[in-house]
Amino acid sequence: MARLRRCSALPAQPSGIWILCVMQYIKVRPLNAALGAEIFGVDISRPLAGQVVKEIRQAFLEHLVVFFRDQQLTPQQQLAFARQFGAPMAYPQLKGLADCPLVTPVIKLEHERNNFGGVWHTDTAYLDRPPMASLLYALQTPLHGGDTLFANQYLAYETLPANIRGELGELIAVNTSTKAEATRTREERQRDSGDQLQVLSAKHPAVRTHPETGRKSLYVNVGHTTHFDARSEQDSAELLAVLFAHQIRPEFTCRFHWQPGSLAFWDNRCTLHFPVNDYHGSRRVMHRVTLTGDKPS
Repeated sequence: MARLRRCSALPAQPSGIWILCVMQYIKVRPLNAALGAEIFGVDISRPLAGQVVKEIRQAFLEHLVVFFRDQQLTPQQQLAFARQFGAPMAYPQLKGLADCPLVTPVIKLEHERNNFGGVWHTDTAYLDRPPMASLLYALQTPLHGGDTLFANQYLAYETLPANIRGELGELIAVNTSTKAEATRTREERQRDSGDQLQVLSAKHPAVRTHPETGRKSLYVNVGHTTHFDARSEQDSAELLAVLFAHQIRPEFTCRFHWQPGSLAFWDNRCTLHFPVNDYHGSRRVMHRVTLTGDKPS
């Protein structure tokens, strides 16, 4: 049974209120009704007690993406924090750090025009077992811009018309690593590292059931999904266009403004995310850890 939480209203900046939910060991401030919450009162650079890990996971499952600020993490500490929630996996398209291979640098340099992952997507849906979660830590951020948007795919599914929900229940989505919208955002990093583009693909239900919450979510994305199995790309295009537009409606989203020392931890099974590419001429340096997931069903 989930632990009851005591919630209190605090003054906001500059207006309105903050609702702070106090659990036994952590404090949680939701960003909005759709998804997203900041967690306070914990130093994630240190090993955490089991009850603290349990409360963070509870907040993660409830809010789909949780954020920590003002953390000081080495790659090894970020990886150790991630291991408390799952098994880290290598990112299939880029090499990790030389001294910590399971931590992948996510970088946009001053002269570059494309940012890494700069399209609405869920991470590596082209794998047979896509990640259950990702943890992204900010080392260097632009003075302005560089936010990340997240979208709740439970709500995206639940608000679809009944006839579309019925149709989707029978459909399998085909996902690939070579869709142009996504590959364009990796080109500079792969060129710098000497990595070769891997052609990867996987088929997953267009609606997946979350293995921990039991809720259904929409599981297609413009970055990787090309068509539905047993339908051509042409025959799939109209329905996919409707879904791609619907799943990122503003009321399903939250926006996170990065600062050095910020960490985002999102549930890859029921969210999309989109790093906004609005900081040309500035450098953005992040470190990402990805946690192994299960086969969508």
